[in-house]
Amino acid sequence: MPTAKSIYERRPRPLDSIAYIIIYFCASISIIILAGIVSYVAYRGISSVTWSFLTSVPSTIKGTFGIAGNIVNTLYIIIITLLIAVPFGVGAAIYLSEYARPGKLVQLIEFTTETLAGIPSIIFGLFGYVFFGITMKLGYSVLTGSLTLVIMVLPLITRNTQEALKTVPDSYRSGALGIGATKWYMIRTILLPSAMPGIITGIILSIGRIVGESAALLFTAGSGYLLPKLGEYGEGLIDKITQPGGTLTIQLFLSMEKAHYDDAFGIALVLLIIVFGINMLTKYLSHKFDVNK
Repeated sequence: MPTAKSIYERRPRPLDSIAYIIIYFCASISIIILAGIVSYVAYRGISSVTWSFLTSVPSTIKGTFGIAGNIVNTLYIIIITLLIAVPFGVGAAIYLSEYARPGKLVQLIEFTTETLAGIPSIIFGLFGYVFFGITMKLGYSVLTGSLTLVIMVLPLITRNTQEALKTVPDSYRSGALGIGATKWYMIRTILLPSAMPGIITGIILSIGRIVGESAALLFTAGSGYLLPKLGEYGEGLIDKITQPGGTLTIQLFLSMEKAHYDDAFGIALVLLIIVFGINMLTKYLSHKFDVNK
């Protein structure tokens, strides 16, 4: 009786070969497009990225242009947004995955989260301007922009954390509870460390969205480019939160609007480097905190 051949010994069919060719062709197109964009931006922007460009602010009197203020504003918005969004996002995911009973309430919360993730950012900007800027009287400020971005990235952090918690085997939960651990102790010492790579991925993807956002921030954070004025006790760092602060993407938009293309491509190159660094950081931290490796 002849034995069945393994899948590695079978001759590929013509349709399979065609499918492989199409798949590799599509993948190659994606790589070529990415390489083309990066190469063109680097070619146009590398001459503008100098030390003065990175460490100074625009000055009509001195005739200089720099993005130091925009870099600082971007860091402010990233830090403030994550300080608010991460605890709420992770906490909501823990509640939905570990405490809430499956039912209409959980389905409603998940539906709302998914809907928020699909709303155009310009609508978030309009809401942030009306609610945070006008109703709460925060005006154009770093804080207004950060609160608006909290609403935008909250679904991303929540969903990623939920999916990360679902990947943890149920045997971990049963084993911990079986030896007398409380539920919160089990979540804190077993589930969260096991799901940490997925949680970190969600957080860093949120940073990528914050860095690349422009429409919402144009309505809420304004386009200020000045550095914080440090006082004797560093009080200027706190005052900056209530002042307008344009990020790198806002300055990129303004430079293109004024037809300062060299400056715009220089900012674009800096943004590409930041995004590339975020992706590398994601891979490193996911590997570092992976307890299952």
